[in-house]
Amino acid sequence: MDVAPFLCSNLHMVRESPTFSPLYRQIKSLIFQALESGEWRPGQVIPSEQELAARFNVSQGTVRKAIDEMAADNILVRRQGKGTFVASHNDPRQMFRFLRLVPEEGDLTHPYSEPVDCWRAKAGQEAARLLAIELGAPIIIVRRVLKFDQKPVVGDEIYLPEELFRGLSLEVLQSWNSSLYSLFETRFGLRMIRAQERIRAVAADRAAAELLRVDDGTPLLSVERVTYTYGDKPVEWRRGVYSTVGHYYLNELT
Repeated sequence: MDVAPFLCSNLHMVRESPTFSPLYRQIKSLIFQALESGEWRPGQVIPSEQELAARFNVSQGTVRKAIDEMAADNILVRRQGKGTFVASHNDPRQMFRFLRLVPEEGDLTHPYSEPVDCWRAKAGQEAARLLAIELGAPIIIVRRVLKFDQKPVVGDEIYLPEELFRGLSLEVLQSWNSSLYSLFETRFGLRMIRAQERIRAVAADRAAAELLRVDDGTPLLSVERVTYTYGDKPVEWRRGVYSTVGHYYLNELT
């Protein structure tokens, strides 16, 4: 794809436009388009900066700046001496990058995801709004417990558009031995690239208390998350309760 003719023919208009986007941002957008179309899959190496510069008819410095931003956002991963790869949830360094719960003592251990239930339903108003689907559209709801060292710490209820997750079942979930996002990426071709969370303090009701093996009324964190794939498309809504007995929620601000 050669962006030079478009850029040159519209240069005068671009300079006067209040919505002008720097050239490297335009290249970043074109790389995003290639990722969204599946030209480069998660875990695959992308063309070199020199090859991309020739493809888009821009300088290597422009391509490098675009890739630097995408690497900072965990969309791409640079590997010394090997090239630049599409980030993947199958990479141990990426597998649990949206999980912010860490132990008060000792090292962080990989959690074990224990599926509890999986069923079909129709999207209510909130699910339809957050997933950008029609009211009453078919969805899949998953309930699972996340355990650290055999101790239940997180209880999740996850809402997914059935159109994107056809074939997902309790048996599929139980047979998978890695993270849910790794499953979504590997089996359904959906790479989660960003998430938005809302957090509040709540008291454990009877259902949450039973799920996390805590007393009724125990203070918990309620974490509501909407996760997005390429094109800023919402593909998952989850409501979770987090026990902070022995753990805390860590958010690094830069």
